[in-house]
Amino acid sequence: LQERTLLVAKPDALQRRLLGDIIRRFERRGFKLVAMKLLQADQRLVEQHYEQLRLKPFYPSLVTYMTSGPVVAMVWEGYDVVRCSRAMVGDSSAVGTIRGDLSVHITRNVVHASDSVETAQREIGFWFRRDELVAWDSRDRDNIYGL
Repeated sequence: LQERTLLVAKPDALQRRLLGDIIRRFERRGFKLVAMKLLQADQRLVEQHYEQLRLKPFYPSLVTYMTSGPVVAMVWEGYDVVRCSRAMVGDSSAVGTIRGDLSVHITRNVVHASDSVETAQREIGFWFRRDELVAWDSRDRDNIYGL
């Protein structure tokens, strides 16, 4: 089943020049990039994206952090990409994951990844218009999936 997921490289990832490493991990896994943009997220977008966290005590600092510098929003496509992305992102203490290898503190955790197929669809809609998603055929599909 081909799925799509949203991945957002947060301000600390850009400040620390980690974007290439993050992208490389997804490409090596065989996922296909179908959208990407560099932007300065405004407060409305960040509040919409993190609406389910608005009652958490860290919410105001999260919004401030996410609007403090540029981010790179990406849509990745592939088999079981949502679950795999979450595993690849991991948490700040999981060695071998993006956060475990690259983040320094839980409040500066480098990336956001959608946590379900439904959430991914909703979040992609916050960050991208439908016409910004590029449909293209990956020539290495047989090598990656054996289909």
